[in-house]
Amino acid sequence: MKTTTICFANNKGGSGKSTTTCNVGYELSKMGYRVLLIDGDMQMNLSLSLFSEDEVLESAQSGNNIYTAVTQQKDIADYITPTKYENLDMVLSSSLMSNIEFELFSKWQRELILKNCLKNVKNSGKYDFILMDAPPTLGGWVMNMLCSADYLIIPVEASPWGLFGLANMFEFFSTVKQINPDLSLLGVAVTKVDSRKNYFKQTIETLQNTDGVHLFENYIRTDSSIEWAQDASLPVAVYKPSARSAKEYKALTEEVVSLVNR
Repeated sequence: MKTTTICFANNKGGSGKSTTTCNVGYELSKMGYRVLLIDGDMQMNLSLSLFSEDEVLESAQSGNNIYTAVTQQKDIADYITPTKYENLDMVLSSSLMSNIEFELFSKWQRELILKNCLKNVKNSGKYDFILMDAPPTLGGWVMNMLCSADYLIIPVEASPWGLFGLANMFEFFSTVKQINPDLSLLGVAVTKVDSRKNYFKQTIETLQNTDGVHLFENYIRTDSSIEWAQDASLPVAVYKPSARSAKEYKALTEEVVSLVNR
């Protein structure tokens, strides 16, 4: 199996990108796939999903993170940190990622820097999946991430403002495809669902009526176990295996695999 790279991106914050990246990554590793997570966001939420605050800060200070790898244009293999889970590794983030747009601006072929950093790891076949968590922006760094990816998954919050700016995300995706024609939109994953609310139904109907967009059948409902798992720096299936959201993330992951393998 060749390495499949998926970027989770949405220019709207609070859509569940980091949570979905973490839990899909963990579920893939439980299925026996070898997974590398890449935290591309200065907020470091993905890093904090699996590592303690002290461990994340230590990684940021030591330079063992995505910021150092990209700004120095180094092989990403030298910046990988194993997690406590089998088959699951991560390249952690740093608060210095707030400067990444400035750092990229003057670089030659700047939109391909991350792709070049990942080249050896992808060619080695060490990982079956690379999952990347993008920041809620549409700049040069997210373009880098999408230029490195095979697929894009857009998590969308089921809220009155959840679809705000989604048209911009689709337009950005179309722009990146001119540079990376192999990039495909795998689908839109709806998160933070309260099925009792009318706007959930409105969100689903709007997405179902959007041409060329696959809507994942499995969505993630609001669940306090997710927040408690985040607080404990654990995947929700580790924090509480019986949680509704743990089962939903497992089902979503199985759907992702079926779409990639079709």
